[in-house]
Amino acid sequence: MVKKKLYRSKKKKMIAGVCEGIGEFLEIDPTVVRVIWAFVTILSMGVGIIAYILAWIIIPEK
Repeated sequence: MVKKKLYRSKKKKMIAGVCEGIGEFLEIDPTVVRVIWAFVTILSMGVGIIAYILAWIIIPEK
């Protein structure tokens, strides 16, 4: 069993590569991750922005 690690994407990024890295980790299209993240951000009145910044800081770059 291969152990996968979560990394931010360095090449295919829009802002910081967080959604691309999560998409690669979950093996789904990063556009789906971006849409879900935007939807959650809107519903939570901006909490998603804080979560994105924290993920940017915590998740290492590939």
